[in-house]
Amino acid sequence: MTGYPDHPRGGRGTGHDGARFTVPVILACLMLAASGGMQVACATARHGAHVGRHGGRGGARRLPVMTRVPAHWRQHGLASWYGSGRQLGHATASGEMFDPGALTAAHRQLPFGTRILVHSRRTGRSVVVRVNDRGPYHGARIIDLSLEAARQLGMLGMGMTPVDLLPMLDDEEEVAGAPR
Repeated sequence: MTGYPDHPRGGRGTGHDGARFTVPVILACLMLAASGGMQVACATARHGAHVGRHGGRGGARRLPVMTRVPAHWRQHGLASWYGSGRQLGHATASGEMFDPGALTAAHRQLPFGTRILVHSRRTGRSVVVRVNDRGPYHGARIIDLSLEAARQLGMLGMGMTPVDLLPMLDDEEEVAGAPR
């Protein structure tokens, strides 16, 4: 059926098509409501999340934010940097204004305020950054660094570089764990 008036059956329905498609839609809605999937679908729509062609949320999988970082936590992967001007004057996900000169970073899971040591495997340099934003949500990157953090790692000309992430312990934990 094409929907064109000059096509046979195109301009008028047979009367059976509506019922044939309505019943499965109603059943699907009832099944979603019973399974709790309706809340997920509504929350996705409410928060403007992009739903992909096959029902998934496009791009990188968004994992829940950690409440605390275990001392043994480590992560290895690609780092990128941001802050060439487009973000100036905008707030980060934590609510503070973006500052390309600060040693900050965006991470998908780490709690805001977490200090992490970022070690570049390519240049051998390291820098301690504070998480104040969410991301990156493109590609296989694990962290987005501020312009200054990228400069200190020597990765401005590269765009991306392989890194190791290590959590920094609080000052109290470092003193308590120091040998006497």
